[in-house]
Amino acid sequence: MTKSICIITGSTLGGAEYVADHLNDVLTTQGIEVTLFNNATLADIQSQDCLLVVTSTHGAGELPDNIQPLFDEITTQQPDLSQMKFGVIGLGSSDYDTFCNAVNIVEKSLCACGATQCCESLKIDVTQNFDHDGTAESWLPTFLL
Repeated sequence: MTKSICIITGSTLGGAEYVADHLNDVLTTQGIEVTLFNNATLADIQSQDCLLVVTSTHGAGELPDNIQPLFDEITTQQPDLSQMKFGVIGLGSSDYDTFCNAVNIVEKSLCACGATQCCESLKIDVTQNFDHDGTAESWLPTFLL
């Protein structure tokens, strides 16, 4: 089982941040060491073995402003992240044809640098699902395997 996890958030209105905070509490209770970044840089995550990205989708399917600089760095520098496994939780509205597209951006960017996606991403439709924390917590065991 994973002993330490780095959580990073991509949040515009705070929803993804709230989910990340909840998961931080759940994981800490389980004895897992958690580092949480709301404005992560490549230096923050580069040496991490286990990364959990919790992000909303912004605008026309983009990453939120607070996480965009990190993924710009990743795309530009193409760091070796082959030691890293990761999972992604996305929040979005199915009213848009770019529903949870930020998840696709994260998956593609991290995989391109050699990171291993350890489970299927969770995409939470905020128009249908009003228990974001509970849904993310229920998904967590698939990530921790």
